[in-house]
Amino acid sequence: MPSTFLALHYHLVFSTKDRAPIIESAWRDRLHEYLGGTVNGLGGFCQGVGGVSDHVHLLVGLKATHCLADFMRELKKASSVWINEEIENRRFAWQEGYGAFTVSPTARTGVKQYIANQEEHHRLKSFREELEEFLKQAGVPYEDRYLD
Repeated sequence: MPSTFLALHYHLVFSTKDRAPIIESAWRDRLHEYLGGTVNGLGGFCQGVGGVSDHVHLLVGLKATHCLADFMRELKKASSVWINEEIENRRFAWQEGYGAFTVSPTARTGVKQYIANQEEHHRLKSFREELEEFLKQAGVPYEDRYLD
């Protein structure tokens, strides 16, 4: 085959340090815009960003040349710096880990809707419950102590 064709889409989820509810609604939309712009700046394709006071969700498309761990490190680093400087929250930090789940092209629309409705969704379910559900659905083994 003379060319490379791929569809690498990821549903990314990561939380604030200690899951502190510090992403305020007053600047949450600006953060989501910044995250989307950073994804694009890193050579990815942002298809959706959403979240609540203690975590964010993104649907991104990545190239074959991206290393997911490097991409996530740069995304979290850049957004932490932005929050510390632009929002002037000098104590802000993301939790160390993240969740990354592959998304088939046929499921992207549903994931976009899920991400867009985070506030409504989290009236019924905690972040931990949500993360456990993702891990179980994806068949990812985990230990409870690493979910907090």
